[in-house]
Amino acid sequence: MAHFFNNFPSVEYDMGRVNVPLTIQNPLLRFKLQDILKGRSALYYEHIVEEDQSAQFIANRYYGDVTLDWVIFLVNDIFDYEYEWPMNYQKFTAYVKSKYGSIESALNTTHHYEWIYQPREVLFDGTIIPEDVIIVDKTTFDSLGLNERREVSNYVYEENENENKRNVKILQRQFLDQFLEEAESIFE
Repeated sequence: MAHFFNNFPSVEYDMGRVNVPLTIQNPLLRFKLQDILKGRSALYYEHIVEEDQSAQFIANRYYGDVTLDWVIFLVNDIFDYEYEWPMNYQKFTAYVKSKYGSIESALNTTHHYEWIYQPREVLFDGTIIPEDVIIVDKTTFDSLGLNERREVSNYVYEENENENKRNVKILQRQFLDQFLEEAESIFE
């Protein structure tokens, strides 16, 4: 993440509105790059971030350069590495404790109720139909059969949110040079 703003152009900005402008990197240019990338799924690999795996490690693995971690952040629309990148177990439990008071409290408090209107199925030919749910209120939840509903605790909700962050897109290496050239032209 340290390399993320290195190539962004500098702008003068009066942070405290005290007529003392500071030179800062212009973070608004990231939106121009995101428009270039949107809707082009053929440009990416899917990658599952493993426990304690950093964006620098992934950048080195796919691009041979740890300083290209900013490409991974940009492609995945990550603004805050601390909370938008998957947390390891220790960081996750500390986060849950700080948010809910304790792990026990998070486990014993309902976040929401779900109606499982499409259970996961495996067809005879091996095709997997994924589970699909709708969040419902308590009254609707109580009216559903036991196999059609699920109560989700705060802990499970946060755990699912963290696990969903593990699926990231990696710009294919063959498009990296073109992407870097376009980024450089925007940053000039």
